[in-house]
Amino acid sequence: MSVEMKRALEAIVMVADSPLESEMLAEITELGVDKVDALLTELAAEYAAQVRGFQLVRVAGGWRYQSHPDQSPYVERFVLDGQSAKLSAAALETLAIVAYKQPISRAQIAAIRGVSVDGVVRTIEQRGYIGEVARDPGPGQAVLFGTTPAFLERMGIDSLSDLPAIADFVPGADVVEALEHGLRVEVVIDPTLAGSETSADDRPSLGDLLDGDQSA
Repeated sequence: MSVEMKRALEAIVMVADSPLESEMLAEITELGVDKVDALLTELAAEYAAQVRGFQLVRVAGGWRYQSHPDQSPYVERFVLDGQSAKLSAAALETLAIVAYKQPISRAQIAAIRGVSVDGVVRTIEQRGYIGEVARDPGPGQAVLFGTTPAFLERMGIDSLSDLPAIADFVPGADVVEALEHGLRVEVVIDPTLAGSETSADDRPSLGDLLDGDQSA
């Protein structure tokens, strides 16, 4: 019985064009949700043991088949050859802001990025990665954006909680200190200049040095 049900689930998920929720699969096969998940987990383990070029995974709240990550160089060569449909760096940055700060308005995204974001927001919305999730209750009732199931599917994750912690991308205090030190301007005072000593207050500031460069 289990073998036949595995085959049925395998066939259904195989022809689906988006991840299928366990509840839907349970309704179709007349099995319990827990039983469906157990059978699909067994199938996924069997594929892994056979070292197949594809996987059965749970993403965006459902089950789907996808190519194995270690085959991505070949898949990318097939899918992307001759195509230029990649998102720009600006679009990826905007999408990351929405993913981590949602719900968020255009104005808030622009404040974070420091530039107009109308174009990139329109692009990633048209791709189906973000959409309107609410309205700001304040004046103007600005549209608030959030990510969509298509974003989760594209990222290969089951929920937003699976996103890496944003702290992983923030440099530590030692890195900030190193960067700050690298930006400091050290001025060497020529001892042969008039005056026996030069106090810290008499030393040229960074502004003085920049003014000197501009007048040169």
